[in-house]
Amino acid sequence: MTKQIRLNAFDMNCIGHIQHGMWTHPRDRSTTYNTLEYWQNLARTAERGLFDGIFLADIVGVYDVYKDSPAASIVNTVQIPVNDPMLLVPAMAAVTKHIGFGVTSNLTYEPPYLFARRASTLDHLTGGRFGWNIVTGYLDSAARGMGLAAQLDHDTRYDIADEYMDVVYKLWEGSWEDDAVLRDRANRIFADPTKIHRVQHFGRHYQVDAIHLAEPSPQRTPVLYQAGSSTRGREFAATHAECVFVNGQDKAGTSAVVSDIRRRAAAHGRDPADIVVFLGRTVVVGRTRKEAEEKYQEYHRHASIEGGLAHFSSSMGIDLSRYELDEPIRYEKNNANNSAVEAITTLSREPWTLRRIIGQMGLGSRNASIVGSADEVADELIAWVEETGIDGFNLSRIVTPESLEDFIHLVVPVLQDRGVYKREYASGPLRQKLFGHARLPETHPAAGHRHPSLQTRQSAAE
Repeated sequence: MTKQIRLNAFDMNCIGHIQHGMWTHPRDRSTTYNTLEYWQNLARTAERGLFDGIFLADIVGVYDVYKDSPAASIVNTVQIPVNDPMLLVPAMAAVTKHIGFGVTSNLTYEPPYLFARRASTLDHLTGGRFGWNIVTGYLDSAARGMGLAAQLDHDTRYDIADEYMDVVYKLWEGSWEDDAVLRDRANRIFADPTKIHRVQHFGRHYQVDAIHLAEPSPQRTPVLYQAGSSTRGREFAATHAECVFVNGQDKAGTSAVVSDIRRRAAAHGRDPADIVVFLGRTVVVGRTRKEAEEKYQEYHRHASIEGGLAHFSSSMGIDLSRYELDEPIRYEKNNANNSAVEAITTLSREPWTLRRIIGQMGLGSRNASIVGSADEVADELIAWVEETGIDGFNLSRIVTPESLEDFIHLVVPVLQDRGVYKREYASGPLRQKLFGHARLPETHPAAGHRHPSLQTRQSAAE
């Protein structure tokens, strides 16, 4: 195997992210999430391990489907309280040089004109290390918080998102030419207005008539992440995403999803190699298998099954408290996270029950953990890459910072010795590190919104 494994530290600006209940562990420091030191230490640690990025999840709203109440989420800190992830980026960038930042932002509740400026600002401040995880949301509680009765239909949200992307592409790629900014002190000309172009978009959902407020950032368009694995989500990812985040319980199912996304990308005229796929995973590693298993059992004693059920119920839009222990979970078309529903119903080879779900919540979530010595963990990671076509992993924390530190200390050297993990960072912005070019290629739909002068330069560069 010669493919270099990509790694993100998967986290969220909250106490309880994926593995619920772990904040009660005596070595866990997640309750200090509202300090700069906490996040700067995370960034330094991940960069020491040569991670490609820190992937920050986010949610707007509260998980209140389980037992028709937010109580279980509040008691167990299931992504509540949760702070804004965008504000963490400059603080972490200030103490690092290479690591990227993939940050989740829900496009449903913010106009593209304002978001485009925020993204450009962060790309400037990080020196081209910013990425955007594009989401449309899936909680009715978020819609109610924004003054709506309920969120829009699942597929309609993606239709709106396609238009949203057209608008931000026009702002990022087509408003300012590369040589518009002169910084000419002698002639008192900062920028040439003839090289700055008004974006005019009058669509079904958005109307914009304005120039982009920010001058071109190192990447112009940030690296684009997307985490939807539903049928409609895959189509959106194949059209727009450069990095795709998937969750898979078995290799066969994961391989099918990865192949489908890449097939769809090719159908859109994109190079499938321009998509990097990250699989969500949790790792418990020890110097020996026995030590890892003992550590897993120690963590297990702090897990919150109720917190995990509250999280999963809202993800699916299905109140799991309504089911008997051995009653098969039924597919229900709703406007929550369709990929989560499909994964345990229509796409599963055997029926899922509440008992089976609880049985897999050893660490307070449904995500299975890789447990073993450094060599065993490396074997499993490499097997997933070889057998499914993924490119790397979003590694979620269990006990923080212990989980990340253990992985870097024990597993990273093994992966390096086997020739599947880098020993130093490549130079350049985040997209350059991941794909070898700082700007989006001509095959990406954003390229069609470039000013003709930019299209000419980009073609020459390629």
